[in-house]
Amino acid sequence: MGLMDDLEPPARALIRMVRDAERVVVFTGAGISTECGIPDFRSPGGLWTKYRPIEFQDYMSSAQMRAEAWRRKFAMEPAFRAARPGRGHNAIAHLVRIGKVRNVITQNIDNLHQMSGVPENRVIELHGNATYAHCLDCGLRHEIDDIRMAFEATGEAPGCRACGGIVKTATVSFGQAMPQEEMLRAEAATEDCDLFLAIGSSLVVYPAAGFPLMAKRNGARLVILNREATDLDPYADLVVSDDIGSVLEPLSTLNN
Repeated sequence: MGLMDDLEPPARALIRMVRDAERVVVFTGAGISTECGIPDFRSPGGLWTKYRPIEFQDYMSSAQMRAEAWRRKFAMEPAFRAARPGRGHNAIAHLVRIGKVRNVITQNIDNLHQMSGVPENRVIELHGNATYAHCLDCGLRHEIDDIRMAFEATGEAPGCRACGGIVKTATVSFGQAMPQEEMLRAEAATEDCDLFLAIGSSLVVYPAAGFPLMAKRNGARLVILNREATDLDPYADLVVSDDIGSVLEPLSTLNN
């Protein structure tokens, strides 16, 4: 028996669609990283059900809120540091290597796509990256370990070592503007693809969740792979509601 014979019909259909496509764009959300130990903040019992998210304006205006944000960051850091790419990340990296996937657009901030081998210039991070920080005034990069040392010494969120400005993880907070360059890159990639794979996203956070419909309007086929139903399922050419890693893993055997 071949690989295709062992797969459920939706997974077989996914492999056929990827084989037939020439310009694939992958869009990922938290669901692809849960098997790696990264929490899904929105799920029951997730961080946002325990703590109210800190709004960007509160972070900017309150030293107390900045300290609380860093306290939460350091509490979650062991899980982020221990995480390694999962089966889904590795399958996507394979598709990038063989030239099948042009770009990976992600809502995730965990850096796992890059760790799996996807080149930096192929990853479009809509919500930033939590593995480092930067100054909101001068843009200087700051390493998380350096900030932790300063925070533990004083109990206060440290300022930029170069200009004294406010330092924040390189992520997009509630109330913070989306990164314009990344949004433009994501739009261009979406408009150029012939297959759009939305993986592990509830597709409720806009404007990012608008990309699947943008691809569909431009003639691309749309696949939604998520454990739970989404509001965009009726627009998809294929919906797969199964374990993400198990469904994507066979794609690692594809050749261009």
